Parts: sequence; C-alpha cells; structure tokens
Amino acid sequence: MKLNIVLAATLLAASSSVLADEKVTTITQLSSAAAFELANAAVGQCAKDGYNVSATVVDISGRVQAQLRYDNASPHTLESSRQKAFTAVSMKQPTANLMKLVAEKPLMDPLRDMDDNLLFLAGGLPVEYKGQVVAAIGVGGAPGGHLDVICAEAAIKSVMK
Repeated sequence: MKLNIVLAATLLAASSSVLADEKVTTITQLSSAAAFELANAAVGQCAKDGYNVSATVVDISGRVQAQLRYDNASPHTLESSRQKAFTAVSMKQPTANLMKLVAEKPLMDPLRDMDDNLLFLAGGLPVEYKGQVVAAIGVGGAPGGHLDVICAEAAIKSVMK
C-alpha cells in the first residue's frame, strides 16, 4: 500500500511537470534586421532583372515585419506581396504549390475562402531556419509569378545562407 502511494505521488509530480511545460511554448522567428534584408534583396534582385516589384516579409503569425515597394511598382503589389507571404506562412509551403493544387483538384478550391488574406498565386515562399519555418516572403509585380518566385528564392539564398 505504501509503495502504491509513493508511486502515485511520483507519477502525479511527473505529470504535473510535463503539464507545466505544455502551458508555455518557445518560438523561433526571423529578426527584424533579417526581414528587412530579405525584402531589400528580393526587390533588388527583381530590379536587376528589370521588374518593379514589392516584397513583404511576415512573421510566423502572418504579421508584416518588413515591406518594400520599388520605384514605379504598381500600388496593388504591396497587398499582393503581403497576401502571398501570409499564405506561404499559414500553409507552410510555396504559394505556387497551392495554386497548382487548386488548379488540379477543384475540390480544394474552398481553401481560397478560408481567410481573406490568402492569395493562391506564385510568389510566396516560407523562410526556414534549421528546418523550421520562421517567416515567409511574398513578392508581387513581376510579369509572372514564376519571376516573383525567382526573386524571393534569390533573397532567401543570399540572406539565410
């Protein structure tokens, strides 16, 4: 009997420490400095290629950390780049993948209506650090989403090396 009480007390103490650890989580996210570097690198890459774009970097909650609109980029590119970044971080995958998924499987089309901030166009990429999504970048304004992707990929490669 005494052994059962000691065992029960030990199990209770162990489970309460496990529960205590589950009440708080630690997150890893991109620094503001790195977010500004990413936005600048993406816009710079597109500018070198002759495209006037906007780039937005969002944190893991989808909130804007950095946003840059290049000279002569259309006004709508700010919002489209933000939505692409939001979509990439929310779904933890490139927006081009989601665009393709919906095109190939019309049953998935309701995904578009889950949140007004989602935009299923190519140009949004998750940003990973040590295998964990820490942010996302969205680029909008190049003449084709595949070109937005190239600029975002170049930015991630140069900043997150």
